[in-house]
Amino acid sequence: MSTLTVPPVPPSPRDDAVQLYRAFKGFGCDTEAVINIVAHRDSTQRALIQHEYKAMYSEDLLKRLTSELHGKLEFASCKISSMCQTAVLRWMHDPAGRDAIILKQALSSGSTNLEAVTEVLCSRTPSQLYTLKQIYYSMFGVYLENDIEQLTSGDHKKLLLAYVTTPRSEGFEVDREMVERDAKALFKAGEKKLGTDEKTFIRIFSERSRAHLAAIDSSYHNMYGNSLKKAVKSETSGQFELALLTILQCAHNPAKYFAKVLHKAMKGLGTDDTTLIRVIVTRTEIDMQYIKAEYQKKYRKSLNDAVHSETSGHYRSFLLSLLGPNH
Repeated sequence: MSTLTVPPVPPSPRDDAVQLYRAFKGFGCDTEAVINIVAHRDSTQRALIQHEYKAMYSEDLLKRLTSELHGKLEFASCKISSMCQTAVLRWMHDPAGRDAIILKQALSSGSTNLEAVTEVLCSRTPSQLYTLKQIYYSMFGVYLENDIEQLTSGDHKKLLLAYVTTPRSEGFEVDREMVERDAKALFKAGEKKLGTDEKTFIRIFSERSRAHLAAIDSSYHNMYGNSLKKAVKSETSGQFELALLTILQCAHNPAKYFAKVLHKAMKGLGTDDTTLIRVIVTRTEIDMQYIKAEYQKKYRKSLNDAVHSETSGHYRSFLLSLLGPNH
């Protein structure tokens, strides 16, 4: 469920393009005006605004936003300026294009962000991954699988490649006999033996639907008195463990998973702004209302209040606009 607040009768994309052009005129950029427009338009509307802007001013809106928002916000803090620019530019893309850009940057040689790669790939549905792979190739001229092959390693690589290439059901039907067989196979591959049969974990986690995996977890607990999550933690490690846990947690409750990711990004000294932006921007139009509810339930603090205390200036205003009212 989205938290995006769009005016009941939004201005035409042409009017929005005109208002953005005016916000760029003169000394500096009227960043508040930019935020008031783009943070309250859905994916389709944002695409139409970009189309109209290009037609009217023979200029790419994203390039103009890049130049206008760079170094002109919050003169006292270049970091806030940079974070606001990143958040706005991420937001302007359609979901699949945005995921493609996030993955390409995270898979760049020398600056590989494996946690971001794992989060994006292992939390998306099969249909989202199908579209993402097509967009990735059209944008960068290389297959996503090739970049995963080149820039990840070991069992983590094997799981990611299997997960993005294997068709899976998105329905809720479950074969109870297969569930029990899978639970037994995972126990045999992990807790029952000395060492771990990673191939079995990769096969089952990449081939089974979310509903089926959630049922395996329940069956595993009933049969062996232990959760599959604990088994994964005791039998695996590193990025492979993180990927398995991400798949399992999203099989149960994606909103709860993302609430944990956001809390981790904001706890302790400093804030992981890259993660904060990535999650808020990518989930606003999907399930942010549920994420906010899970955050409140688990941490006894609203997500809006947490973001407010960890950010400032236009950066804060933009993220809070996406999060919607603080209920």
